[in-house]
Amino acid sequence: MSYLLQYGRINKYGNNGNPLINLVKLKRYYVSTIKSDHSVSKYGKDVNWNLSFIEYRESERTKHVHRLHPYKGKFIPQLVEYFLDSQINEYKKQTFFNPGDIMLDPFCGSGTTLIESNVLGMHAIGVDISSFNSMIANVKVEDHNLLALK
Repeated sequence: MSYLLQYGRINKYGNNGNPLINLVKLKRYYVSTIKSDHSVSKYGKDVNWNLSFIEYRESERTKHVHRLHPYKGKFIPQLVEYFLDSQINEYKKQTFFNPGDIMLDPFCGSGTTLIESNVLGMHAIGVDISSFNSMIANVKVEDHNLLALK
């Protein structure tokens, strides 16, 4: 939503940090842009539009620990899972990763690839130039014994 407002895709009304939007205009934008028939788009039929994950609500796209914090640069976990898991379909003809493999993410950000690798049984190593991002990723991948905190 903030992207649409910031880049003028939809107009905002109101002030003092409380922007209001016209729902009719938002729906018109959504229908004309996001929900258009991609099968006849300029990109052709070789694009897998299922990877847009528009059918998921935000709360479903940012599952488990990925929802602990806001971070604009996060991957959608389902996208990472799609490329790492063993599923094969008309777009993904073979798999390259298996449980037990070691995944290196040289730009790990908040750790989405690290988490999804661990969920799929892979070992993961992440590096990021931002100490803040590294801290977030470390907190998300470390083992935490919450029962010991009592």
